[in-house]
Amino acid sequence: MRAFLASAIGVTCTAALVLPLAAPADASAAPARENDLPGSTQSLPLDALSPSTRATGAPAGEQGLTERDVRPFSMVGVVWDDAEAELHGTAQVRTRAAGTRSWSGWQDLETHNAEHAPDPGSAERAAGTVKGSTAPLWVGASDGVQVRVRPEAPATGDAASVPLPAGLHLELVDPGEDPQDVTGAAGADRTAGQESVALPALDRAETETETEAAAGLAPAAKPYIGPRPRIVTRKGWGADEKLREKAFAYTKSVKAAFVHHSATGNSYSCSQAPSVIRGIYRFHVKSNGWRDLGYNFMVDKCGNIYEGRAGGVTKAVMGAHTLGFNANTMGIAVLGTYSSSNPPAAAVTAVSGLTAWKLGLFGADPRGKVTLVSGGSTTYKKGKKVKLNVISGHRDGFATECPGARLYKKLGTARTTSARLQGR
Repeated sequence: MRAFLASAIGVTCTAALVLPLAAPADASAAPARENDLPGSTQSLPLDALSPSTRATGAPAGEQGLTERDVRPFSMVGVVWDDAEAELHGTAQVRTRAAGTRSWSGWQDLETHNAEHAPDPGSAERAAGTVKGSTAPLWVGASDGVQVRVRPEAPATGDAASVPLPAGLHLELVDPGEDPQDVTGAAGADRTAGQESVALPALDRAETETETEAAAGLAPAAKPYIGPRPRIVTRKGWGADEKLREKAFAYTKSVKAAFVHHSATGNSYSCSQAPSVIRGIYRFHVKSNGWRDLGYNFMVDKCGNIYEGRAGGVTKAVMGAHTLGFNANTMGIAVLGTYSSSNPPAAAVTAVSGLTAWKLGLFGADPRGKVTLVSGGSTTYKKGKKVKLNVISGHRDGFATECPGARLYKKLGTARTTSARLQGR
């Protein structure tokens, strides 16, 4: 039954749905509040900084904005026109806490340089709306901002630094108000008469029974599948479904999981996690030009699990998380930055439980290896067959620091625990 279970569930996800994308609203338009949508995005073009406004020793070619008042926002990032262009330099911001005169120090924005993006040749990429970007940074409620983007210093013997990408814009995201408290383990999963805000956790026997029923199978040998963890739905974290592309895109299977950190910083509280996710969602759609949130699932520092890209948590939904390997995989982002900070144990435990369940639906062994075919990137050319761990870090599929050195070191523990939860 184990093999049959995986294939039977996969039947609902077989042919990839390749549909034309509706172009998201122009994020570079005048930053008027979108009254019909919760939250808003301000998009401000960056200007060349004059010698008088640049810091001492700053290279020529620096772009940015001087200190200014703006409408309230909580997340900030930088985008540019060409998704293929790389930002060779640094992007930094200072922000002012809302209603105060208190400015932060300079904070770095992690440059993604195309490593998180829809695959080349996909309908999402072909829509022509995709932009290059840094990672968005969660800064909390703010109403003032300053930004500087500096090109790398010229190499020895070179006359000038590498130019910055064209069309640099600062994106300021207001995630809007929370719909309700969904981070509690009990009592918030369902509101009377309303759609569920969380899928409750199931024990292993309940998970197997539900899985057999969904696949139309008679009870037989028990599958290798972990108990379903509690998952906060898109309704639960307040997704505005009018933002995303209406259609869904599926691939044939889920053969592997790529673990990421969101690089949005660690200053959020767990009660703020839904706001952080709404900010990332809006940034991915309105600023990056993607069809939906890029990750399939997200995990906060308290171990809460959230549904990501729409299409069904049990299905093989095509994400935009690991360039070249979005097909037949899922992307899990742990909210935070884990380059020099240790990920909380609760978050690693949640990754283990989530992978035990979701990979189990498709018959994948968390301790195993899998051969994936690259959809194309600067690391692996299109068609290249690459052998990877079933639970891999983003850096295994692309030359990147993600998911941060400290989180990457925990993936061995996640594999072992995930396999144990599957009954292996």
